[in-house]
Amino acid sequence: MTTPSYPCPSADGDRFIRNDVVANAYNAARVRDEFATWLRARGDLDGGRFSDVVLAVNEALANTAEFAYLNNGGPGTIDVEAVRDGATLTITIADQGRWRESTPANQSRSRGRGIPLMRALSDDLTIDSSALGTTMCLRFEHIYVIRRDDADSILG
Repeated sequence: MTTPSYPCPSADGDRFIRNDVVANAYNAARVRDEFATWLRARGDLDGGRFSDVVLAVNEALANTAEFAYLNNGGPGTIDVEAVRDGATLTITIADQGRWRESTPANQSRSRGRGIPLMRALSDDLTIDSSALGTTMCLRFEHIYVIRRDDADSILG
């Protein structure tokens, strides 16, 4: 399940960065909570999209913590970066592991909904897997509300 990547915004906008986080369930939940706090502090986020963004990030973190280092004999690390650039929010979650390939033998009727959920919640999702690891990039467009005083100055 590899799709081509696109460049994530660089130095423009607000940033949330967590590097070298040990990939386990506890740290995935901790980073999700820290990300949600950071996102909420932006103040002008459209209320309907806040939960979508946090749920998609939670799924990405959970997948990485559970699957990226499954065959490595121990946890590796996760890098997370979120960049706000205007009304667009781009979140990149990367690991240096190898995800388990999905086959009919290891699929479960109660599992396997994380990636489709991330696709449905985000405006764009890319997943790049290679021998160096996996990078997920979620993009959310037009999620910030224009404040009344900003709208007045824009509209004249």
